[in-house]
Amino acid sequence: MKGDVWKRRAAQEFGMIKLSTKGRYGTRLMVSLARHYRESQETVILKSVADEEGISIRYLEQIIIPLKINKLVKSIRGAGGGYTLSRSPKDIKLCDILHALEGTCSLVECVEDEGVCDKISTCGTYEIWKTATYMLKDYFDGVSLQDVMDIQEKKSAAARKKARIK
Repeated sequence: MKGDVWKRRAAQEFGMIKLSTKGRYGTRLMVSLARHYRESQETVILKSVADEEGISIRYLEQIIIPLKINKLVKSIRGAGGGYTLSRSPKDIKLCDILHALEGTCSLVECVEDEGVCDKISTCGTYEIWKTATYMLKDYFDGVSLQDVMDIQEKKSAAARKKARIK
């Protein structure tokens, strides 16, 4: 019971820090591309990803642009064309994806640009936000697309096993 109360409280307290749908869906797009990259290094059309992931094709068309600009994906034109990762899933970090899609991952503006606030020299919370921002960036920088795929495979295997037991 205490665990449930803590989870509810944590969800309420920490719910204020959220990724946008652009960051979440963009990460799912990248995981899908990573899966195809690993299996056959084939290109993938966005329509396939839209169908697999249940994401609007128009939204994916918007999301792919900053991923291309930041050289995380590349496009292949012509017959058999589509999108593929620009490098191996183990070499693409979540921090790279989120930076491309969300911009800075700072919790507050003053951590990225101290010039926006004249109270930094006396502000106690600045140090808290700065430390938390660095912890978050370090965490996302330590997780690769390959790590996400490995987690997804384990969860899928557990779900299949559970379905067989029923």
